[in-house]
Amino acid sequence: MTKNLVLLLISAVTLSWAQTKNSAVTTDDYLDILRNNLSGEQAYETTAFIEQFWRVVGNEGFNKSIQKVAESLKAAGYVLEENASKTDRFTYRLEKRPLQHPTWEIVDANVTLIGENNPLLSYTSNRNMVYLNSISTPSNGTTAEVIYVKDINDLQSISVKGKIIFTETQATEIYKEGVLKKGALGMVTYDNPDYLNPEKNVNSIQFRSLKFDPKNTWGIALSYRAKERLKAALEKGKVYAKVNISSKIYPSEELTLVADIKGSEMPEERLVFSAHIQEPGANDNASGVGAQLEMATVAAKLIRNESIDAQRTMTFIWGDEIISTKRYLQENEKRAKGIKWGLSLDMVGENTAITGGTFLIEKMPDPSAIWTRGKDKHTDWGGNLLTLEDMKPHYLNDYMIHNFLKQGKVAHWEVNTNPYEGGSDHTPFLDNHIPGLLFWHFTDQFYHTDNDRLDKVSQETLKNVSIAALASALTLVNGDSYSAMDIVKIVRDAATNRLSEEFLLSEKSIKAGNLLESEIDIIKAWEDWYLKAIASTTDLASPENTVILDKAILEAQATIESQSKMFVAELEK
Repeated sequence: MTKNLVLLLISAVTLSWAQTKNSAVTTDDYLDILRNNLSGEQAYETTAFIEQFWRVVGNEGFNKSIQKVAESLKAAGYVLEENASKTDRFTYRLEKRPLQHPTWEIVDANVTLIGENNPLLSYTSNRNMVYLNSISTPSNGTTAEVIYVKDINDLQSISVKGKIIFTETQATEIYKEGVLKKGALGMVTYDNPDYLNPEKNVNSIQFRSLKFDPKNTWGIALSYRAKERLKAALEKGKVYAKVNISSKIYPSEELTLVADIKGSEMPEERLVFSAHIQEPGANDNASGVGAQLEMATVAAKLIRNESIDAQRTMTFIWGDEIISTKRYLQENEKRAKGIKWGLSLDMVGENTAITGGTFLIEKMPDPSAIWTRGKDKHTDWGGNLLTLEDMKPHYLNDYMIHNFLKQGKVAHWEVNTNPYEGGSDHTPFLDNHIPGLLFWHFTDQFYHTDNDRLDKVSQETLKNVSIAALASALTLVNGDSYSAMDIVKIVRDAATNRLSEEFLLSEKSIKAGNLLESEIDIIKAWEDWYLKAIASTTDLASPENTVILDKAILEAQATIESQSKMFVAELEK
């Protein structure tokens, strides 16, 4: 089969549904409304406020960030839940829980090599230099010899007691063995991954942390430039360093902020947005916090003036990454049963001309996380190889991709995807069998570094992400059988495109000597995934309109089955 024939088949399938009735209010309508009402300005201003703090759960910066969002919600008309009446649709609550361990914050730090005038590192220019949970040194600092430890085995033959360890590998293990067990005063490390372009971004430091332990001392992370200076000094002979650290470790409480827009018709069903506050960066994740706040603010304004409605509930969570979302899903079984979709906003404001990478939608587990080929590729974050048992067939993948691409086309904004990798607030949704996606950017050459500051954030990107995410969410919370039929078409078209692409890849693979059976397995896996994804649209069905949706689903599934069968037959020739 030629590529032209594949394209002809896709066109024929698309045209066959051209006259299908659409929903009364479509995603396109919501996109148009939001383009006139959502600017990204509040998202950017909120990002600017929050990024000034080194945020750890329970510390002053984290709590001030929570309070900032709560005040903004109140100004937008949200009512504190404990004061709300039954008719109040816009509410928020501040949840408080004791912390198991004390919180931490950095005040100041510097490292100087004895005999040199300029500090090796200073907190004023490298705010990620001190490992989280490091204690303060004495007020006049700690001075000791720096000993290079190549790996954990060196600690069997090198005496480190009373000295400062310098290592470029196995930092966690070396800290446990060399500092906690063998009496080193502290640890100086370098471990910036290649995707940070450390030889270009010579002053960047990726933040590091120590697991809380009452016996902790301290750790210092080095930039590439500082690491090279230290190694050059060590090559000349013994090196002594003076380390000054001022940090605070104190009891506190964990705060989580939850806002709700109560659904007008089906309040027990809901879509949940989640953005985590902790971490010290601007894009990670002050940007997600800001974008989510502007979405909550704009949605409330438009519902209040009756420009739109939300028939199902929309919930917005701000808190500790993964932990707050996981708790929200598990602490109230009745509420959890009504959660239909979960969307995570993490690193959503990047100026990619500076940071690199691209905006990404991380898909729910689909066969691209098993067979990653063609246009699919994992990020430098990386992902574990999945199995067919790990698959999560659902329409949310292609529906969101479709909408974001629409906004991208209008705004001249690049939108891409990556196979499932995990590691953010979408994972608790998936772990609880709730469809969940991640909106983010990668690869980012300033990821988790002290160069992730406001100058790397784009208000335009914040606007685009917020418009596409909120327009999609409004379609879903107001969705009915006609909305579901629209989604069936989107997913069916995505399926026919995917099967065509996989067929062409399999054709090449077989010609290269790979097994026919393996290639058929790939085609059949995608067929199965999409048959189930299309069937999942029944969760939007209106009781009075199930027949027309069922018919649309069966027709779409028949198209996919027919195409898959044809491609398998072609491969077997």
